Amino acid sequence: MDTPIETLSFEDALKDLERIVGRLESGAATLDESIQLYERGDRLRQRCAERLDAAQARIEAIRLDADGKAAGTTPFAAG
Repeated sequence: MDTPIETLSFEDALKDLERIVGRLESGAATLDESIQLYERGDRLRQRCAERLDAAQARIEAIRLDADGKAAGTTPFAAG
């Protein structure tokens, strides 16, 4: 998959990363291809981590009322 990483959803990035891991584990890739796969895999891992961090920040931004129930959210701008 040659889709630009920055445009991938978390789910698509994870699927692509799983495909790359499978290809690397199979041992069928040439050395040059393995290096390219590893580099893309590392960028995909970073993308997934960024998306998870943004999701966690959004969850942490939920405001609670006096009873501990969700009372709203604080806007979060993922960077």
